[in-house]
Amino acid sequence: MPTRNAAQQREELAREYDAYLASCPARQLVDRISDKWVTLVISALGDGPARYSDLSRRIAGVSQKMLTQTLRNLERDGLVSREVTPSVPVRVDYELTPLGLTLMPLILHIKSWAECHMDKVATARETYDATK
Repeated sequence: MPTRNAAQQREELAREYDAYLASCPARQLVDRISDKWVTLVISALGDGPARYSDLSRRIAGVSQKMLTQTLRNLERDGLVSREVTPSVPVRVDYELTPLGLTLMPLILHIKSWAECHMDKVATARETYDATK
């Protein structure tokens, strides 16, 4: 069996990913990017770098704990970068990485779809609820 380098091994594994399997790493990534806070953070960062406080104000309803956790997870996944500027108080800016930018169009499309079709979904919910 020939020796493979790390890139070849990753490529081989990528062909074996199946997000329908619970143990698949791609499944974990799908779980992560389908989170409502992730969707909102990524779309908010689509306008460019933002400070933590800017994100907190822009994303209504997100708690400090959830925003911090979401940003850390996105940074760990390589979708968001974090830059600390030493000052008083310390300034922390977040920005989408090149990988995060590839996800942006998909997230914005889902967000736009939800905003455009909310009336139809609300009607469907009312109809369903009335029959139950």
